[in-house]
Amino acid sequence: MERDYPLERVRNFGIIAHIDAGKTTTSERVLFYTGAQHKIGEVHEGETTTDWMEQERERGITITAAAITCFWKPTYIETPHASQEKQNKFRFNVIDTPGHIDFTVEVKRSLRVLDGAVVVFDGVAGVEPQSETNWRYAEEALVPRICFINKLDRTGASFERSYKSILDRLSKKAVRMQIPVGEEDKHEGVIDLLTMKAYYFEGNMGSIVIPKEIPENLKADAEKYRGELIEKIVENDEALMTAYLEGKEISLPLLKETMRKAVIENKIFPVLTGSALKNKGVQLVLDAVVDYLPSPLDIPPVKGIDPNTGEEILRHASDEEPFSALAFKLQADPFVGQLTFFRVYSGSIESGTYLYNSTTGTRERLGRIVRLQANQREEVKKVYAGEIAAAVGIKEAKTGHTFCDEDKPIVLDQITFPEPVISLRIEPKTKADQEKMGMALKRLSDEDPTFKIKSDAETGETVIMGMGELHLEIIVDRMKREFSVEANVGKPQVAYKETITGEAEVENKYIKQTGGKGQYGHVRIKIKPMEPVDPEAKVPKNVHRDEGFEFVDSIKGGVIPQEFIPAVEKGIKEAMERGILAGYKMTDISAELLFGSYHDVDSSEIAYKIAASQAFQEAAKRAKPVILEPIMKVEVVVPEKFMGDITGNLSGKRGQIEAMEDRGELKVVRAQVPLSEMFGYVTNLRSMTEGRGSSTMEFDHYAIVPKNVETEIIATRAGK
Repeated sequence: MERDYPLERVRNFGIIAHIDAGKTTTSERVLFYTGAQHKIGEVHEGETTTDWMEQERERGITITAAAITCFWKPTYIETPHASQEKQNKFRFNVIDTPGHIDFTVEVKRSLRVLDGAVVVFDGVAGVEPQSETNWRYAEEALVPRICFINKLDRTGASFERSYKSILDRLSKKAVRMQIPVGEEDKHEGVIDLLTMKAYYFEGNMGSIVIPKEIPENLKADAEKYRGELIEKIVENDEALMTAYLEGKEISLPLLKETMRKAVIENKIFPVLTGSALKNKGVQLVLDAVVDYLPSPLDIPPVKGIDPNTGEEILRHASDEEPFSALAFKLQADPFVGQLTFFRVYSGSIESGTYLYNSTTGTRERLGRIVRLQANQREEVKKVYAGEIAAAVGIKEAKTGHTFCDEDKPIVLDQITFPEPVISLRIEPKTKADQEKMGMALKRLSDEDPTFKIKSDAETGETVIMGMGELHLEIIVDRMKREFSVEANVGKPQVAYKETITGEAEVENKYIKQTGGKGQYGHVRIKIKPMEPVDPEAKVPKNVHRDEGFEFVDSIKGGVIPQEFIPAVEKGIKEAMERGILAGYKMTDISAELLFGSYHDVDSSEIAYKIAASQAFQEAAKRAKPVILEPIMKVEVVVPEKFMGDITGNLSGKRGQIEAMEDRGELKVVRAQVPLSEMFGYVTNLRSMTEGRGSSTMEFDHYAIVPKNVETEIIATRAGK
C-alpha cells in the first residue's frame, strides 16, 4: 500500500488561543471549506464537530484537543482536469485545542507533536493571558506560527490595537500580511499586502473568494504597510536585500519563498485577519498554512536517546528510516475503548503488527489504526512518517511514551507537565461506586497527566488534584456520566508545598537487635535549597535529579556498599512526601550523602532507608522550613467606574497589582494573587461589577507564605 499524499503536501498544525477568541468557530470553518462537512456547527448552538463531549457542548468551551484530517486546494490553484485534483490538494492534520487555562496540558502536548500553529486572537481583546501562555509553549517547542486576528465584526474591534498588543506582549517579529476592509459592522473583507488585492467572501457561507481592486481610501495604507512587509522579508536574504535597496522589483514567488523560509525558522510571524463567524478570511488563512507553515520535511529531524548505549540519535521524516512515534494523548472512547494518539516521526507501521514501547520495554499487538475526524473514525491499514493517527486498545502506553522499531530502538524526549495546584477530597456514595471509582479515576488520570490521585495516609480518604476548580468539576462530571460513579466531593483545597531556606547536616544510626539478625544503617547527610538547574548542562555521575529534588552521592572509599545507596535516596524521598511543618510534600531540596558505615551481617536496605528518613526529618527541622503557596496570574476586565473597587479588593487579597491598561472602553487590571484568596472570585466579581466584569486566572509560580498565614495553615492541618 503506497502513501496517498507526498510528505511535502502534508501540514500538521494546531489552532491555539485564549478562551473565547474563536478557535472552535475557526476550526468549523476549516472543516466546511475543506469539504470535510457540509454544514457549519456553531459553538453557541452546541453543534460543533470538534467540541463533541457533552460537557463541551453545554458550556460552549473546548476541554479536550480534537484531531481532524481534511484536504485543501489553495484558492489560487486553477484545476483544469479532475485527474489533477488530488495533485493540487494538501492533507491537513488539524488539532483544535482548548483555551481555558485548566486544560492547558492539551495545548502543551499537542504543540509537542505539531509542525506549526495558527494562533487566533480576539479582535477586541488582542493578546490575553492564555495567548501568552500558549505562545510560550510554542516558543519552547520551536513551532512556527501564523497569527489570525479574528472577530473583527465585533463592536469595539480594532485590528491595529490587537496587532500592537502582539508586538508589545508576544514578539517584535510579527508583521502585517493583511489589513481589514472596514471594522465592526462595516467589516467587509481583507486586503492582502503581497498580492495588493482586496478579497471579499460571497456565496454560501462566504465560500466564494472574490479578488477586487483595493478601495481608494485604503490604497495609501496598503502601500505603506506593503513596504514594511517587504523590508521584513528581504532582511532574511542578502541578495534580495541588495536588489531591494537598488530599487529592483522583487517577484511574488521569490517573496513568498523567502517568507516561507523565514516563517519556518521562526524569524517572521505573519498576521492575518478576518471574522470566522461572519465567514471572512478563513480560506486565506488556509492558503497561508500551505504557503508558509512547514511540511514534516521542513522541520529538523527528531532527537532521541538509544536506550542501550545512552547516545543521542536522530530520525528524519522519511518512510525509509526505522519506525519511531510519540504517544501524545490517551482518550477513553465509548465505542472502541482506549485510543492512543501518536505522531509518526519516521518509518511506517501497519495494523496487525507488534508495537514496541521503548519507554517501558514492552510489546503489544497493534490491532487497529484509526484516523480521526473529531469523534468520527476512519480505519486505515498503515500510517507513514509525518502522520497523526490513533491506535485502538493499546493497554500499556501513557502520554509521552515512544513507539519504535525493536531492532533499532530510540526513546524520544518525554513531555513535561505542570504540577497540579488545587485538590479536593472525594468519596464514593455506595459500595458499588467504590469499586468503579478507582477504575474511573485511573482511566481519567491516564488520559490527563495534570490530574493526579493520592490517598491521604492519615484519614484513608482519596484526594484528587488538578489545575483549577473547573478542571476538577469536569473530572467529577465525567466520572458520573462516562463511568456511572456517584461521589461526594469536599471543598477545593490549595496544593501547598514545603521547602527549606537554610542548610543542615545530621548524622543518624538506626540499630535494632532482636535476638537473631539485627538491623544496622548509619548515614550522615547534608541538605540545602536546590539551585536552579540549567537543562542543557550535563548532570555529574554522582548526582541524581528528579522533579524538585537532587541527590548527591559523595561517599568515598566504600564506607557504605554501593547497593545500599539507592535505599538512602529512597528514604529521603519518602520523608519528603510527608513534609515537616504541615505534612505537605517537600520540594526544591538538594540532599548530599557525606558519610556512613555498615555492618557485615546486620546492614540491610530497609535499615539504610529508615536511617536516611530519620536523618532527613531532623535536618529539615533545622534548615528553616517554610510553606509555599501557588501564586496565580490574574487578569480582570471591568468598566472604568469599578476600577477602584477591583484594585482595592485584589490588594486586600494579598495581591500585587502589576499593570493597568485600557482595552477599548474597558479597563484591564493585571495582578499576582495567592490561589487561596481566589476561591469563588468569579461570583464576587459579578456582584461587585453589576455582572459586567470578567476575569481569567492561571498558575504562575510558588512563593513562601507570610508567617501569619503559615501559622493558620499549620493550625488548620492539625485540627483537620
